[in-house]
Amino acid sequence: MTDPNRLARQVATLADAHVLVVGDLMLDRFVSGTVERISPEAPIPVFQTGAERPMAGGAGNVAANVVALGGSATLIGVVGDDAAGETLTGLLAPKARLTVHALTDNARPTSVKTRYVAQGQQVLRADSEKRHAISAEIAGQLLAAVDAALPQAGALVLSDYGKGVLTPDVLRQIIAKAVAQRIPVVVDPCGRDFARYKGAAYVSPNRAELAHASGAAAHTTDQILDAAQQVMETSGVAAMLVTRSEDGMSLIGRDGTVSHFTAEAREVFDVSGAGDTVVAAFAAALAGGTEAADAAALANTAAGIVVTKAGTAVVSAAELIAHTHEADLKASDAKVRPLDEALRVVAGWRERGLRVGFTNGAFDLLHPGHIASLTQAKSHCDRLVVALNSDASVRGLKGPSRPIQNETARAMVLGAMGQVDLVVVFAEDTPLELIKAIRPDVLVKGGDYRLDQVVGADVVQSYGGTVVLADYVDGHSTTRTVSRMAG
Repeated sequence: MTDPNRLARQVATLADAHVLVVGDLMLDRFVSGTVERISPEAPIPVFQTGAERPMAGGAGNVAANVVALGGSATLIGVVGDDAAGETLTGLLAPKARLTVHALTDNARPTSVKTRYVAQGQQVLRADSEKRHAISAEIAGQLLAAVDAALPQAGALVLSDYGKGVLTPDVLRQIIAKAVAQRIPVVVDPCGRDFARYKGAAYVSPNRAELAHASGAAAHTTDQILDAAQQVMETSGVAAMLVTRSEDGMSLIGRDGTVSHFTAEAREVFDVSGAGDTVVAAFAAALAGGTEAADAAALANTAAGIVVTKAGTAVVSAAELIAHTHEADLKASDAKVRPLDEALRVVAGWRERGLRVGFTNGAFDLLHPGHIASLTQAKSHCDRLVVALNSDASVRGLKGPSRPIQNETARAMVLGAMGQVDLVVVFAEDTPLELIKAIRPDVLVKGGDYRLDQVVGADVVQSYGGTVVLADYVDGHSTTRTVSRMAG
């Protein structure tokens, strides 16, 4: 188990990390919808399209993960002179601490991967791209951009998806430039010929990529070690960080050093872009001064988080620390999220077709009435969001002597309860703005309220949601408890 205090110190160093990311830029499109019947024309599902969500893929997702972790990044790649390129650069340009150099190649369209998702599962992926090598002119512009950016970098990531940007000559020159400046090179590889990456400090293949490169099986630990050593000896790569899916990761040096990292057991939803997160976290940690083994442990934690999210997602520094505490605190602190992170979590639930419930309160001195109310609320949904009044909000509603417990303590207690999946603290007198932002499928309030007294009921009903009045459990009141204590 990772030491939370040690990991927190490592995460803090990411603020000083600057990573140069060079490679294939792609636009990932996720189209959600439903499949309810088979086509009468052929034995194929009929996909009813819904919302579309564009995301930065490939090298763009690596850079986005670096800045989400608290570091800074320079991103260099190639896009086409097309709408997809404009969308991709538009997604990346506003990100703080990210500098983007997207070179335009009129001879190549922007690579686009479109994934169709129904009931939480991908039913089809459609790729639109040209994979021929970039021209000598574009390669010269790219290398000039690398020359300008390298002196500021603490690590270099080469994100190779085989789209024609990282040609053998471009790779050779970039790696030589980085090595000359003592900048560690981390490669997310593609193809069978790892000799293309000669001189790189670390190459991070998955098991399938390692097996393809070695021509040997890479299922067991011994097989992975043998295959990695074989590839390193023939390619001139110094070390490998092999991602092993449910078996975690292995950091293997050509000098025979080996470190294994066990995967944390999580509900895996989407592995899209998980390799991007691994190399981003690993390189950012190296750039921040972390030793390779500790950097790999941090990357392993990040990978365990990102696969629970929908699409080519990112992992934040706060999530890394929260998930490290998870085993000891039973995820109570990991469930407490600011609104922006909560919205991403809820979006992931919805991608999986889960029913989202919402309830709210001060929950000061948690008592059996609270537990009964939360249990009833959870019975109406798959995932329950609890909006918790902040300390200032409670004082405004109940007087200057309340709350008895501060909002941090109340949030952690709520998060430790199995009925609760997410806790969001709000400062207003009512949770109306939260309800509008989260748009729950079901809004639950205690039975001591009438429907016309429930804040947000009209909002939820306006888009087809349900309002439930839970049974009121009499005889339990924090206010009466406080009064008895005072008496």
